[in-house]
Amino acid sequence: MAAMPTCILTTADRHWQPHPVTPAAADVTPDLHLGDETGGSWRGWGGCFNELGWTALAHLTASDRAAVLDRLFGAGSDLDFTFCRVPIGANDYSLDWYSHDEQPGDFAMERFSIARDRQHLLPYIHAALARQPDLAFFASPWSPPTWLKQPPVCNYGTLIADDRHYDAYAAYFVRFIQAYAAEGVAISQVHPQNEPVSTQKFPSCVMTGAELARFIGQHLGPALERAGLPTEIWLGTLNGPETDERKWWTTYHHYAGLVLEDRDAARHIRGIAYQWAGKHAVQATRLAHPELPLIQSENECGDGNNTWQHAWYVADLIQHYLINDAVGYVYWNMVLEPRGLSTWGWPQNSLITVDPATRRATYNPEFHLLRHYAAIRPGARRRVCSRPWASSCVAYRHAGGTVAVLRNPYPTAREITCTADGQAWRIALPAHAIATLHLS
Repeated sequence: MAAMPTCILTTADRHWQPHPVTPAAADVTPDLHLGDETGGSWRGWGGCFNELGWTALAHLTASDRAAVLDRLFGAGSDLDFTFCRVPIGANDYSLDWYSHDEQPGDFAMERFSIARDRQHLLPYIHAALARQPDLAFFASPWSPPTWLKQPPVCNYGTLIADDRHYDAYAAYFVRFIQAYAAEGVAISQVHPQNEPVSTQKFPSCVMTGAELARFIGQHLGPALERAGLPTEIWLGTLNGPETDERKWWTTYHHYAGLVLEDRDAARHIRGIAYQWAGKHAVQATRLAHPELPLIQSENECGDGNNTWQHAWYVADLIQHYLINDAVGYVYWNMVLEPRGLSTWGWPQNSLITVDPATRRATYNPEFHLLRHYAAIRPGARRRVCSRPWASSCVAYRHAGGTVAVLRNPYPTAREITCTADGQAWRIALPAHAIATLHLS
């Protein structure tokens, strides 16, 4: 007979508490049933390494900073991150705007340098690697070097669309991968452009689906091959079909569909990454290309208030991506100062805030939420959930059994009956609670 499941519960005011599970009759009509395995193998949870995160951590004492990093990256720790993102040059959480080669006309990338990253990003990354040696990284630029763009600015414009500029930009990726490898950081994936659908106040670059196809198929892919690099190219990080102009008529077909119809581009693409409004194209992408793994590459960032209500919204995002067979989910800022102001003034949430005045770390609601989902470990495969409460549950089978993350989205307590593998259990969920069940 199977052992009784164990359960951990979190509400807005109670975090990570043991919670009882009781047996139920095996012939009961369940509220939730955990069925067969489906989809790809889970790759991991993670966050993005940003300069403002490292400067926030610098306010802590050495022992307190180590404790925060342990809880993010330590093997078997609260979050145990294994799959993280690195910016190529500046993003909106850099201290200021920069690229790795701002010498106009340096088409051979002879002046390329990651000296800037040795100040903030690489110490952050190396601190994570010290705790998680097998940590995997994907990297993406927010903007090319300004002299490759028209107009030549960080936070506007497009990549100049001729072979000379495209080749130079491909060489920029090659140099970045090689430079990071020399620092002991293996970049397993590159994603050609962060949010190519939108021009932003922070570093950005608009690229159409046709431009992405041309750059990947005729320039970036061949450049990585010639350099003998094992780094994969993923089609990301897509934030379409929506655009800044709210052109709701744009669809999956204008970006992922169009690029993957291009034979030269498609032969180089090993996966797809979506974030923000890209969530609207996830289902169509999964239907059209079930052979390609898909990840969520940047969690939606909130308003700096770090409320339980926004954590609940994040849970809905996770649910959406996971039931559509995403194999990875990446949070945005792991650590920030209170209110989380970006360089251009947008307050955003973070898993942890560090107050410079008190030199203390606060673990925010989204940290406690993500701790539940982090029980889904690399290599696990999703089990199909059915019955009404499938809308609020994801379940994965791993070598030691099954982990199910179940939420009560309602303002009143509910008792849920769950069946799996010929067994049945009851669990009483308080209002707006999230629970992690471990089934052997």
